[in-house]
Amino acid sequence: MIRQAQKVRIYPNNEQKQQLAGAMGCCRWWWNYALNKSLETYQETGKSLSRSGLNAFLPNLKQEHEWLKTEVYSQSLQQTSLNLSRAFINFFEKRARFPRFKSKHGKQSVGFPQSVKIEGDKIKLPKIGWVRASFDRRYAGKIKTVTITKDRTDKYFASIIYEVEACFVSGNGNKILGIDLGIKDFAIVNDGVKTSKYSNPRHLKKHEKNLARKQKKLARKQPGSKSRQKARKLVAKVHARISNSRQDFLHKLSRKLTNESKVIVVEDLNVRGLVRNHKLAKAISDAGWGMFVNFLSYKLERENKRLIEINRFFPSSHICPNCLTQVSRMDLNVREWVCNNCMTHHDRDEAASKNIRAEGIRILKSDGTADSASRETVRPNRGRKTKARQDSVKLETACDSEVAGGSSSISLSASNYDKP
Repeated sequence: MIRQAQKVRIYPNNEQKQQLAGAMGCCRWWWNYALNKSLETYQETGKSLSRSGLNAFLPNLKQEHEWLKTEVYSQSLQQTSLNLSRAFINFFEKRARFPRFKSKHGKQSVGFPQSVKIEGDKIKLPKIGWVRASFDRRYAGKIKTVTITKDRTDKYFASIIYEVEACFVSGNGNKILGIDLGIKDFAIVNDGVKTSKYSNPRHLKKHEKNLARKQKKLARKQPGSKSRQKARKLVAKVHARISNSRQDFLHKLSRKLTNESKVIVVEDLNVRGLVRNHKLAKAISDAGWGMFVNFLSYKLERENKRLIEINRFFPSSHICPNCLTQVSRMDLNVREWVCNNCMTHHDRDEAASKNIRAEGIRILKSDGTADSASRETVRPNRGRKTKARQDSVKLETACDSEVAGGSSSISLSASNYDKP
């Protein structure tokens, strides 16, 4: 059994919108109260409050505030406590920022961990009733949780978590793909025979003039006025359009590459460090490299395929794929170079994708048991290590013939992956 998420648009009527607003307000209030109580307790005693400790405050609070009993489903408050506990865990494991207080002007949400039903094109929510929804597909499984969100454009969505059987159909692809992520070309993909380039759509740049125009109108509005609220909503719609187009592109490309491959090799990019370069920060953030790798990861995992992340210190752009000669460090503006040993002309990104693929093949051959490359552990390990990340075996790359007799932990041998 695995868990599958589905996000659908819902269309509550005016009465249901008022009920959802009350429920979201109660959950927001309880989140802020619980977060403040946790901070106070830690300052006084040096110990944090557990989820059960937070829930122990609810009975007395419901006696003091009647609206906590009438306007919100009781399990929604319990779900809020669980979300806050997970937020603290994510912070201490270096996977998220410290939990922050929520504002009524931002994105609103309320969770329903049980007593939810789906019939036809409607969802039944506790204390809300049947709400019309738009489903793009159906899943046969047990409903675990449903989270209702209201975004900045005043649209309502339901995120449904199902518990379903692991019955995903795997694609027919049987390749090892090495992917080098970039800015001019979003992805340079090498499959051992040819190199394909996928251009960067630059979603933000397409809407930049429209966004600047609407932001300028918003800045001229009187704070607190209704016209300012309308202008704010127009700005939010532009941001939503950019986000939706970016996710659509990343989903389609990750699905295409997943169908074509059995193993995908990428670099473990330090995106947080790269965006410190003020000249490239906007372009890197707009590309969505981290989101793309996440999409590849879960798509490959549920089809019993494999994603390998090689170490960020592997010099993929500085090695000649033909003679394995490593050249000196090159600036980012050098897009083409000639090997001093074999005099072969290389495109920087194409050579990087070939080297990334060769490094992934060698990791399959060694099955993660070889020593890591030099200079790869100069930084301390922070947070939870991903399943995909692997240390490089050595600095030089290898040709495909070296792994012809090798084996890996997945169903096919490494030599089979080299077939186009």
